[in-house]
Amino acid sequence: MSDNPQKLTFVEKAGFSAGDAAANFVFMSMVLFQTSFYTDVMGLSAGAAAAILLWPRLWDAAFDPVMGVIADRTNTRWGKFRPWVLWTSLPWAIVMILAYTTPQGWSTGSLVAWAGITNTILMTLYSMNNMPYSALGGVMTADLNERTKLNSYRFVSANIAQFIVGGLTLPLVAKFAVGHDKQHGWQMTMTIWAVLCFILFLVTFFTTKERIKPVVETKSSPKQDFLDLLKNGPWIALFIFTGFHFAMLTFRGGAHYNYYHHYADKGAMFDWVAHLGLTTPDAAATGSLADWMGYIVHGTRETATNAADVFNSIVNMLGTGTTIVFIMLSTGLSGIFGRKNVALVCFSLCALNAFAMYLLSPTNTWGMVAIAMAGSVVYAPTCAIMWAMYADAADYSEWQTGRRFTGMVFATIGFSLKSGLALGSAGLLWALSGFFGYDTQLPDAPNAIAGFQACSSIAVGLFFVGCVVAVAACKLNKQTTLTMSAELAERRRKATAT
Repeated sequence: MSDNPQKLTFVEKAGFSAGDAAANFVFMSMVLFQTSFYTDVMGLSAGAAAAILLWPRLWDAAFDPVMGVIADRTNTRWGKFRPWVLWTSLPWAIVMILAYTTPQGWSTGSLVAWAGITNTILMTLYSMNNMPYSALGGVMTADLNERTKLNSYRFVSANIAQFIVGGLTLPLVAKFAVGHDKQHGWQMTMTIWAVLCFILFLVTFFTTKERIKPVVETKSSPKQDFLDLLKNGPWIALFIFTGFHFAMLTFRGGAHYNYYHHYADKGAMFDWVAHLGLTTPDAAATGSLADWMGYIVHGTRETATNAADVFNSIVNMLGTGTTIVFIMLSTGLSGIFGRKNVALVCFSLCALNAFAMYLLSPTNTWGMVAIAMAGSVVYAPTCAIMWAMYADAADYSEWQTGRRFTGMVFATIGFSLKSGLALGSAGLLWALSGFFGYDTQLPDAPNAIAGFQACSSIAVGLFFVGCVVAVAACKLNKQTTLTMSAELAERRRKATAT
């Protein structure tokens, strides 16, 4: 391995990004649909679904630091982190299918056990794959600008996957359910996503390379690594930020699904979709590609049943497409203003955008589209920036202690990430049932609809406010990162020369 900063080729950047695209087929399915899958498809109660969403992810969060210790001490001819992407690729694909399979004829207790076990295994495999994958981005290059570019590629690919998941999952489920049921539709759709995951993980493994080797190899105990990490102020701030950020994602995903399916007016959504030429009063198939993919709304304004599915999917695609474009357009912002400053401004605007959603009436479909796209514009620059800041936090530990434990940094960030995901999903169900008396069997009750409106806007905005406060507390400003990078490069140069 070379310890010198190195420019990365397009193939290596794109190949690295394929791994995050694969992860997002699971991640975005989880963020957007897993809550409603357990309540609406498996038919579980809000309490059972909350437990299934909470405990496996908390276990996954606790496992991340263990995985970080293991990864930091893995030594193969392929490196420390890259091999784990390969080793977990096939088990990931298999369990991904099982987690969205509903066994037929099982009792409620058996279904709860099945959902809990498969979700726990899937989350464990997610840690075994994604924690080393995230750390891999921190050891491919020491060049700060290349790191930001690498993460920009990563999040363009991630958002392409999010575009596919958000835009095609519900229509494909509906398509495969014809002549069967929704359970079959979900199983077939997730099989397609699982095969894509397997292929993309192989691409990442075969196109990337680890270059940054610690000046001093990790010989300390995991306890010492963690104690040293507690002295890392930027890591503490980013740890708190991550909890707010990822709790917001799963909270918002579940809330928005219910917002579009129960708060938004179905007739207004039908009219909006009709403007795009995606409706027909005829029940028979049109034979078009859009109809094959489930994007044609059959019936009238009063009788159509999938207007919300199509409208929700189009909003998801427009939002994600906007994010992809603005990730690419914003790659130079951090070089000009510094990563921290860009993040502070963007998350503040995200909070205002979320609060504004509360003002929309159920019939204001154009407002819903505008809010989604505007939110994507201001959120996009943060995608690459924040993951680059995690790598900076690993540099900060090495700068402080003389030892590099990238795996531990990303694993503990992973703990906060997974805890946030767990608390966001479960917290939505707790908030809806606790404050609004939500009953999964009565999703159109006035109290439930009021809850969907408030949770989709006010609550999401408050999560973004938490992100702003945490980032403001992080002292990794532009000058600090430049000084730190230069001193670490000099240390590595001297270590290589001796």
